[in-house]
Amino acid sequence: MQIQASMLQQTGQSFADWMQGRVALKSTRRYDWDALKFQADFDPKYRRAQMRYVGTGATGVAKDGNTVPSAHFTFSTMLIPAGGIGPSHIHYDVEEIFFVLRGTMKVICEKDGERWEATLGERDLISVPPGVYREEQNIGDEDALMCVMLGTPKPITPVYPPDSPLSKIKR
Repeated sequence: MQIQASMLQQTGQSFADWMQGRVALKSTRRYDWDALKFQADFDPKYRRAQMRYVGTGATGVAKDGNTVPSAHFTFSTMLIPAGGIGPSHIHYDVEEIFFVLRGTMKVICEKDGERWEATLGERDLISVPPGVYREEQNIGDEDALMCVMLGTPKPITPVYPPDSPLSKIKR
């Protein structure tokens, strides 16, 4: 198995410096409200913020020098305001995990005309397989906070259902 070069200790790099580069402190992160701004510009209900820790995820952010490199997955947190929605989208190449840290989220999944939904609260998790549409709705009265993990370091940009108005937006 090939490991990405960014994962390896570089020649001349001390062990301490190498390991320090693998730490992502909350104090050095910031919420990125612009990563998905194109969705919020279309409809404010899609406003949410990503805080990246490992890789850049699938939000379309090409590079973030403040993340830990990874060969196998991405990891971030997502802040979803009360009433906010992560619009229906699909990843054909990767599973996506949502782990709720705070709040109440409804997750709606669709495949081949079938629809399924679950309500997730604190410390609840769902792993959505590739090829399944997923939508996340904050149905609580407070901001929700979720961990989001994708099973590849650079996922293909997700797409929206053909009947979604977001499918017409160019990034």
